[in-house]
Amino acid sequence: MSTGAGLPDFRGPNGIYRREMGVEPERIFDIDWFNRDPSFFYGFHREFLRSLETIQPTFSHFFFSRLEKTGKLSGVITQNIDALHQRAGSEKVLEIHGSVWKSACTDCGKSWGYKESLSMTFTSKIPRCDFCNGIIKPDVVFFGEMVKHLEESREMAQGSDLFIVAGSSLVVTPAALLPSLSRGRIIVVNRGNTDENNLPGSRVEIFADEDIDTFFQQVENFLC
Repeated sequence: MSTGAGLPDFRGPNGIYRREMGVEPERIFDIDWFNRDPSFFYGFHREFLRSLETIQPTFSHFFFSRLEKTGKLSGVITQNIDALHQRAGSEKVLEIHGSVWKSACTDCGKSWGYKESLSMTFTSKIPRCDFCNGIIKPDVVFFGEMVKHLEESREMAQGSDLFIVAGSSLVVTPAALLPSLSRGRIIVVNRGNTDENNLPGSRVEIFADEDIDTFFQQVENFLC
């Protein structure tokens, strides 16, 4: 969803993982690589934060927030790390891949909020803890780490009578498995390739390969 706000995706035609970086771009979020050389991640992270400082939530972010406020949406499960759902007003947001909105020392666990983390990221090549000199890492799930809120996400999916997949290629597990846990209908809205292997085809009501904001603008017009 955040590509509509101006953030690059990872696996799309112009995604981050298709860039020439000298090494495999997947290593940006490889925890072993981060522990060995955090500077590679922080080179990307500064670019990401610069983009994040200039964008606003999209129509779809606000649409889901409005649905929640009217009791039509029980919550949002997101793989995005940009907190745009919260900025749009959503309250029940399960960020299974974490978020850049706080950081912590990998040694002593001391934590910082977004503004402090932002300042340290742009003033140090590798931000370090002012208490123990350990390396600071954003609260983002890297490959090799456990996802967050998984059990709560499963419970939300199992309790849903309509599950909306918006802007996901459904490639990365365990998030890709969540739609199949819903007992009800499934709507998939994603421009580009979507892996259908984990989707229960008999319950997919709509499969829309189109712009997410355009689709949900039409939905809101219909609901009104």
